[in-house]
Amino acid sequence: MEVVRTYLELTDPSGIRPAKRPKVEARIRRVDPPDGATSRWFYEHVGRDYHWTDNLGRTDAEWQQWANEVETWVATTGDRRAGYYELRPRPDSTEIAYFGLLPHAQGRGLGGHLLTHALRRAFELSPRRVWVHTCTLDGPHALPNYTARGLVPYKTETLGNR
Repeated sequence: MEVVRTYLELTDPSGIRPAKRPKVEARIRRVDPPDGATSRWFYEHVGRDYHWTDNLGRTDAEWQQWANEVETWVATTGDRRAGYYELRPRPDSTEIAYFGLLPHAQGRGLGGHLLTHALRRAFELSPRRVWVHTCTLDGPHALPNYTARGLVPYKTETLGNR
């Protein structure tokens, strides 16, 4: 299967199009202090169905180093983890490095709500632009959610077959 990656950006926080309230009550909290084990857990569990394999070989120390470089935010519904996002601030931009929901949390409007939160927080860190990339291996609602929240595609690339 040919994989296509799409890069999207938003350059003005007034362009954020908030999602409707999710169908479930959700709490979104920052992981503080940074915790590599939490980043690893979400990477493995959210990414399992989407071929997130590039970082599976990281050591505990490498996961902790990663966690120290990003902000990790976790959404919960009741007592259950539901999804997360990680923001990686740069001097000129903030990347939504990882974003996703666990299978049990999908289809409840939580993705749009969590992405709205991520975009607002990202603009608090970097006034120039917020960006993310997705690909055809990600869930079918990823790209539509990004564009529905106001992100605009600016580049696509074909990665070949996977």
